This record gives sequence, structure tokens and C-alpha cells, in this order.
Amino acid sequence: MSLKPFKVLSPTAILGYGFPEASFLKGMEKKPDLIAVDAGSTDPGPYYLGAGKAFTNREAVKRDLTYMLVHGVKNHIPVVVGTAGGSGADVHLEWCRKIIEEIAAENKLSFKMGIIPSDVSKDDVKKALKEGRIEPLAYVPQLTEEAIDETTYLVAQIGVEPIIEALKDKCDVVLAGRCYDPANFAALPIMLGYDKGLALHMGKILECAAIAATPGSGSDCAMGTLTEDSFILEALSPDRKFTCESAAAHTLYEKTDPYHLPGPGGELNLEGCSFKDLGEGRVEVKGSKEIPTPKYWVKLEGARCIGYRTVSIAGTRDPIMIKGIDKIIEEVKERVNTITKDPHRSDNLYFHVYGKNGVMGPLETVKEVTSHELCIVIEALCKTQAEADSLCSIARSTMLHYGYAGRISTAGNLAFPFSPSDITVGKVFEFSVYHLMNIDGMKLFPHHVESYKDGVRA
Repeated sequence: MSLKPFKVLSPTAILGYGFPEASFLKGMEKKPDLIAVDAGSTDPGPYYLGAGKAFTNREAVKRDLTYMLVHGVKNHIPVVVGTAGGSGADVHLEWCRKIIEEIAAENKLSFKMGIIPSDVSKDDVKKALKEGRIEPLAYVPQLTEEAIDETTYLVAQIGVEPIIEALKDKCDVVLAGRCYDPANFAALPIMLGYDKGLALHMGKILECAAIAATPGSGSDCAMGTLTEDSFILEALSPDRKFTCESAAAHTLYEKTDPYHLPGPGGELNLEGCSFKDLGEGRVEVKGSKEIPTPKYWVKLEGARCIGYRTVSIAGTRDPIMIKGIDKIIEEVKERVNTITKDPHRSDNLYFHVYGKNGVMGPLETVKEVTSHELCIVIEALCKTQAEADSLCSIARSTMLHYGYAGRISTAGNLAFPFSPSDITVGKVFEFSVYHLMNIDGMKLFPHHVESYKDGVRA
């Protein structure tokens, strides 16, 4: 029996980024079979996972989810949300669940929701480590028990299987913890018998919605239509369209190998992939294959606190200071060491110089500074907040009045855009776990179900 075209509506690149109402309603007019969204990422860094906080705004997330849930539930279209709360740990999952509970009550919705935690116990990870079932990703050190113990929240990127189990349980809405990005979009069609490679490749592109169109936008909708041997991409705003170039470019997004894209339990093989322009801003993709791996690996993510940060943002327009900025920074560090009577105190100081190499740091290839002004971010990173506050204050005042060679004015070297000039940032986190774990034989990621009747949780 042939499979009918399966339509997936992707409202936005990340839940909470927003989308035009007109684009969403145009998507609904096309009668999608699934509404799915990726709600998170590691792109904002380790802080949000380590601190257990969302990096998206609550009201913005609620606004996006309201459209998705109201239209999905009332039209009997499954809604799948992955990497809830931005990082997908239990605390983020609960944050998003409460928002859904509010929406259900305010709109008197009736539905069955499957909730899939993706947290992994430290004991399970330690056991896997001892059994040799943990491998580091590229440029990541070997995992240690100390790093595991210091980690605050520890999650795994789930694949399509746990989502499929929730959908088989007749859930109208699926809310998942940390997810492999394409899984939210691919699970239902794979369950219904569509080609796994095509479904995952389509999900890989749809997870960023209209970012993959041109001109790209993280706050606009996209539609993917899966057929038996291809998938078709289209934007839902007249302001943008899909092209072969934009679709292919997003296929390469965040990947080191253009032909092999690893994920939980397998890898996408795109050696035979092709892109065809169908006109009217639509692109058809064929040839994507999913190749199972001999072992089932999932990516682990965890973060630990490494200290506290205080920053001061300043600018300079003095051409003498700009020309000698590297030497001045080193001299300021030496002066800080002298003032604090600690020869290593400046080891906790970092100067980020925008207009010179603030983005690339030592990897910057343009060595000559041609800017007429510089932005200098002074960062202190210490064991306690009090230490960071003190060190940043000393470094800022030292640089402000430092008498560098050739200086003429004595009124101060820096201009501060904010008062107070020093900004207390708080805890700083780093990824302590960024590894692969073989989970063959492990029973992980079960779902539980919540039911709502006329907005009331049963």
C-alpha cells in the first residue's frame, strides 16, 4: 500500500523565538499531519544546563505553544516538543510542562500528553565508564568520575524510539527532554512506515524552520512534506523561499562531515543525496539513507560550576592606546599583581578586545588594528563572587588611569556605557560531560502520561 504525503509544520527555529501568525495559519491551511518544534540547543553554552534555567523567555514560549496546542489539539494533529526548556533536564521539562498546563486551563483543552525525561543517573554513567562504554567527542578529554560528581544536570540526547513509544500510547502531545534535533519531526512518520533516512534528513532541516530558507529567519515557519522516496521543503511566508543552495547549506549545518551525520543508533548517509528546485520556492530532496550503527550510542551532556564572573565594559578612542593595546594590557596585569601582592592574580583576568580580536582571539588572522575605536571587556573569573568583584574593580580602575607610553590626557583612558561600570554575572559553568555512551541493554527514557479534560488535569 502506498503512503500518502505526510506534512510536518515547523513553526519556529526554537520554541520561544516566535513566528508571524499569518505564516502559522498558512501552514494550518495545508492540513499538516504533525506540528513539531525543537525547544532547545547547546548553542547558548553550558550555563543554562548547569544552572537549570531556560534561555528562552517564558511569555514567548507560552505564546508559541498556545498556537501549537490550540490548533493541534482542536484539529487532532499530534504536537511534539523536544529539548523542553532549552536544555532538556528534568527542571527544564517541568518548567515547560507547567506552561502547557496553564495553556490547557486557559483554553479548556482536552488531550493526553506523554512526558519523556532524558536525565541519566550518575550511577549509570559511572557504571558505563567502568565498563568501557563511554567515548569522548572530538577535542574532549576522557570522562572521569570526578567530572561526573561535579556535574549538576546530566542528560542524554534521545532518539526517535522513546517518542514513538509515547505516540503508540495514543498521546496527542509529546513533551520530551533533551532530544536529537531531528527526532521530534521524524518519530511519527517513521512509526507510520516512512523511510527513516528521509524522515531524519527532513527533520534535520525543519528543526531550524525558516533559517534553512532564504533569506533565513529563526522566527518564521516552514513545511516539510514526506513522500515514499523524497521530501519537499517550502517556506510559509511570501518573504522567503527554499532553494537548492539553502537546503543543502543547512544540511551541512553544525556538521564536520558533509556526507555522514551521526545520531542515536545510526548515521545519515548523504552520499547519494540530491536537491531539485520545483519552483515557487520549493525544493525536493532524494537519496538520504539511514545506516544503523553496530552499537546504539547517545550523546551525554552535563555541566559543572567553575567559579563566578564579574565584567566591566569600556571603550577607548585614543589612537595611542589603540596602537599599544596589547602592551598596555600586559602592563595592567602586572600592576594588578603588584597591587594585590599576588604574582598570579592576573591569571584570573581576561581582556576581550572587540575591534581587534574579540571574536577570534589568538586565531584572528588580521593582525593590524585599523579601528578608530575599541570595546574592551574586562572579565574576572574567580572561586567566589566577592573575589571576582574585587579583581574586576582593581583591573578596571587600573586600566582607567594607567599612564601608558605616549599618553597625553590625564582625565581617564576609558569610556563606560553603563553605571555601575562593573556587572556581577554570577556562576560560570563549563561542559563537564560531552561524551558518547553505548546504551545497549539499558532501559532508559520511559514516558509517563498526563491527561487533561476541558483544561483540568485528571
